[in-house]
Amino acid sequence: MGKRKNLDMTNGPFLKKIFIFAIPLVFTGLLQLLYNSADTAIVGKFAGSEALAAVGSTGSLINLIINVFMGMSMGAGVMAARHIGAGDKKRVSKCVHTAIPLGLVCGIAVAVIGFFFSESMLRLMQVPEEVLELSAVYLKIYFMGAPASIVYNFGASILRASGDTKRPLYILAASGLVNVVLNLILVIPFKLSVVGVAVATIVSQYLTAIVVIIHLLQTSNIIKLSFRKIKIDKRELICIIRIGIPAGLQNSLFSISNVLIQSAVNSFGDVAMAGIAAGSQYDGYIYTCTNAVAQTAMTFTSQNIGAVKYKNVGKVFRYCFAITTTVAAIMSVFGYIFREQVVWLFADNPDVIRIGAERLALVIPFYVFCSLQDLTASQVRGMGKSLEPMIISLIGVCGVRLGWIFLILPEKYTLMELYWAYPISWAIAFFAMLGLYLISKARLMRKGKQ
Repeated sequence: MGKRKNLDMTNGPFLKKIFIFAIPLVFTGLLQLLYNSADTAIVGKFAGSEALAAVGSTGSLINLIINVFMGMSMGAGVMAARHIGAGDKKRVSKCVHTAIPLGLVCGIAVAVIGFFFSESMLRLMQVPEEVLELSAVYLKIYFMGAPASIVYNFGASILRASGDTKRPLYILAASGLVNVVLNLILVIPFKLSVVGVAVATIVSQYLTAIVVIIHLLQTSNIIKLSFRKIKIDKRELICIIRIGIPAGLQNSLFSISNVLIQSAVNSFGDVAMAGIAAGSQYDGYIYTCTNAVAQTAMTFTSQNIGAVKYKNVGKVFRYCFAITTTVAAIMSVFGYIFREQVVWLFADNPDVIRIGAERLALVIPFYVFCSLQDLTASQVRGMGKSLEPMIISLIGVCGVRLGWIFLILPEKYTLMELYWAYPISWAIAFFAMLGLYLISKARLMRKGKQ
């Protein structure tokens, strides 16, 4: 395989390069969401509202467990990008050969936790008895794919750190197509309901892991993997953990608050659960498009920190801020106007559609704050700070949502009153994160003048 020219992230002009890097990430995320939405639509249309509620009720719990370990892949990507920016081939190699076995260990840990504790955690979330068994079965099968999913994410993070965002797109496109085809076969003619969806998912996850590892073995790029060189380097491991654990915990803090809110939703019954599950699908599309820009900002920033080109950090952030705001605003307007049609794609029940549309009408106008706080946190993380964004998330997101649920909501509240927790926490977290970025950038510029 020929040597691929890396994207130069340390020299301008940056706008074109940001688009070159981000657009494949957008399509990667959209494809993944499209396939996930296909799962939801197939279950909702062909397996009924109980099956839809069962799958929908597991999302926040899956994220809670997996996100802690997914943060490690983010740490690997940040460190690989920094070493590439510094031109340190030796440390790039050590980072790669530390990241892959670390990903496997993390994946096995997730599989064990998820398999043995799924049902207990679902009961803590007050999942109704009528869907509890289906939810537990789905989760136990789903978590068997965790080793593959996390190894793939480690590999994809390393590819992106080198400037290659197209390869993960191609891999996901192929595996996602397999996932959808298996869904259709296992759910419709074989009537396996949530079991079929879970099996299709883990098959596609193992396919992505295998393909990304094969590519890393065959590439002649700086990130080439060799089984003979696999060894966890203590220095690289510490660096990955320093960035990765706070990043993972930050994501999980979001998930903890989401689990609590999902628990409150569950008390309204399976129709409400299905409506919220269907209505929340569109959020993911906005987040995916803007998160691609956040990942771009993090990688560009990390390479420029490695290259000691601190002045570029502000330029990258300004471009990414403008792109994020524009994309989030356009998609939010579209989602608000066509909210009922969006929910209809995932459910037939009129009550489910009504609840999902009401949720979209409340949440979507404020979603730009969610996207901007994600961008700002990623920018700060690319600058090498991961603990501070985690603390802000703890207070501004998890703390605000907990306060909303336990201190502000009346004893008898509606679903929409519950969901005001989201826009309020997004706005508070964004402004706090923006302040952190401005302080961190000022310190960085003073360091550059020394």
